[in-house]
Amino acid sequence: MKDIHSYWAYLVLAILIFAVANAIIGLTQKKQFTDKDLRIGLFTLILTHIQLLIGLAWYFMSPWFQALKADAGAVMKEPATRLLAVEHPITMILAIVFITIGWSKHKKKTEDAAKFKTFVIFYGIGLLLILSRIPWSNWF
Repeated sequence: MKDIHSYWAYLVLAILIFAVANAIIGLTQKKQFTDKDLRIGLFTLILTHIQLLIGLAWYFMSPWFQALKADAGAVMKEPATRLLAVEHPITMILAIVFITIGWSKHKKKTEDAAKFKTFVIFYGIGLLLILSRIPWSNWF
């Protein structure tokens, strides 16, 4: 499960970066918001939600969750364990909440620039949150 979560994360990160870059380009070049842009946003939303489900399943099986249940105080004192047991899961959930809000808000916008701007803001915040709490030492 951990391997699936780790490999899927590369896919999520790639599509999220692509979606934010696409929205920035669409906004700055005053492009029309097309079905392609809609599909990029939707595909990103779907992949992040799948990652959330995989991550939650892995989290509740993980040694970090078991350690948190056994001795939360000790987990909170150790930065590396705290990252994996508390900071990473909470931050990733918040990131996916921002992405979901961005998807919902963009549907209510009528102007192309407003749709792109919504993706830039909310998907961008989600991307920054994800990048801030990826356990980089486990990736390399």
